[in-house]
Amino acid sequence: MRISRRNFILRSAAFTGVVAVPSIVSAAVPFASHKSKSNFILWQLPSQTDTIGNSYVFLMNNGKIVVMDGGFSSDAPYLRGFLAALGNEVALWFISHPHSDHRGALYEILKNPGDIRIKKVCHSELSPEYCKTEKAPSVPAQTFYNLLKKSGIPIVNLKEPGKVFCIDKTNFKILIVKNEDFKVNTFNNSSMVIRVWDRSKSFVFLADCGKEEGNRLLNGPFRKDLDCDYLQLAHHGQQGVSMDFYRTIKFKACLWPTPTWLYDNNCGHGYNTGPYKTVETEKVIASLGITENYISYKGLCKIE
Repeated sequence: MRISRRNFILRSAAFTGVVAVPSIVSAAVPFASHKSKSNFILWQLPSQTDTIGNSYVFLMNNGKIVVMDGGFSSDAPYLRGFLAALGNEVALWFISHPHSDHRGALYEILKNPGDIRIKKVCHSELSPEYCKTEKAPSVPAQTFYNLLKKSGIPIVNLKEPGKVFCIDKTNFKILIVKNEDFKVNTFNNSSMVIRVWDRSKSFVFLADCGKEEGNRLLNGPFRKDLDCDYLQLAHHGQQGVSMDFYRTIKFKACLWPTPTWLYDNNCGHGYNTGPYKTVETEKVIASLGITENYISYKGLCKIE
């Protein structure tokens, strides 16, 4: 059974319950190929309402901050506090695609920035016509885009992949951008996929890639860049890229931006009784011999 994006988000919203002070899950970079100190710390932020959403914060050795997505609007207060503790200035903010569980927190911050200063935002903007292919249950994508443009923040709107941003010796490479030829799973299949690395560790963030975009990545010019230490699993670990995608590339650990109920595929009737494919993904990951899994519902995850 394939559940629609709208129902997925609505089902997600039904499973609310404030996550209090989250625990911290740390990883000590077991896959470093160099003995030199890593140039950045990554945090995977937990949802504050046990729902779906991507939220990642990078801290460079020189103090510069990079944010990837940020989660739902309900995650904005937590993200504000997190950024305040790091100095309130974001050098670069990536938005992978305009679903509300990825850009909702930034939308709230743009409405009322407070002390947060954002130096640059990077995304791959969908056309107004393509924005109409999906009806989200919250703020429309075009409303977000309009607010972003009115903010006065410099915007990098990528129409081609391959661009590399270097922030204090840490590299952010765009492996794929929007493709408005897709007629199914449209926003997800236009996710901006990003590889991040320094001399010590590497990450690939798949955002919400569907099977179609996953296949395009495997057959594209940056196939080798998909191999990494840490892989963010597509679409919260369920019904994203194909299982063959995970079997094809090389990686050593997984980032799961996944709430409790989705990880267990439990919509109220017990473990693995729901319509999602998360447990299938778990089994495939285990079959590859991968045991390092960092799941957002377990709390704040820090990777140094």
